[in-house]
Amino acid sequence: MSVFTRTHLSDLIYDRILSQKDTLTAQYRSSDSGIGYFYLDNVLPEDIATTIYNSFPSTEETVLKKSIRQFKHVAAQMDQYNPILEEIIYAFQDQRIVQLIGEIATIKSPLPDENLYAGGISMMSKGNYLNPHLDNSHDKDRNQWRVLNLLYYVTPDWEESYGGNLEIWPDGLEKDQITIHSKFNRLAIMATHNNSWHSVSPVTYDGTRCCISNYYFSETPLRDSDHFHVTSFRGRPGQYMIDKILQVDSKIRMGVRKIFKKGVRENPHVYKK
Repeated sequence: MSVFTRTHLSDLIYDRILSQKDTLTAQYRSSDSGIGYFYLDNVLPEDIATTIYNSFPSTEETVLKKSIRQFKHVAAQMDQYNPILEEIIYAFQDQRIVQLIGEIATIKSPLPDENLYAGGISMMSKGNYLNPHLDNSHDKDRNQWRVLNLLYYVTPDWEESYGGNLEIWPDGLEKDQITIHSKFNRLAIMATHNNSWHSVSPVTYDGTRCCISNYYFSETPLRDSDHFHVTSFRGRPGQYMIDKILQVDSKIRMGVRKIFKKGVRENPHVYKK
């Protein structure tokens, strides 16, 4: 049996998460008053995680997103790439894993996203960054609430000092962030709600940080105070002018969505099967 089928991959992931369920639950609940999160190392056997990394495409084969908001490469049309990438993405959508992670995060009925709306793969090289932002509150059809962000990092020997690390800002951008190292074979999961400000630190190393991304949704929001919002960016601390520009940008795009519920064009970052 191939170790690269989503069934076998999901078996391995499920068993690994289950073995640490109590520890992960305690980690999530200790952070839930701000931005709930947990992370798990050694998610897959090292040789499998390395094979996944080696299967990533070149950045030239992906979509470049470059603006004052972000600078990175992404892809969601997974049938264009090595099949193992699609298998590992959808392994995280196995119902057993979705339910188990929901139990850890005390979410009753989380739902995976087969459309990979803003999910898929991402690659960040030297000079790339992702400014502080709130993810879009909903799925592509604006029917379900985004509740969890899953990030599986697969670049071997990626040091924290290289940048490209997940940053969460549970006390807002005026306070210090929590940095979660994008360590090889690490799964990081964070809650998404109206105060889930997060970012990715600028990459300073001459290499590429590769990530498998998934989102889980729900029929109800995580918090009663949550409301619809577009993906909203801010400047990093010290980026005064960029911050002002990005706040205006978010207000304009929110104004557009009040008129056009699903936007003026279809978001291209989905998997069209």
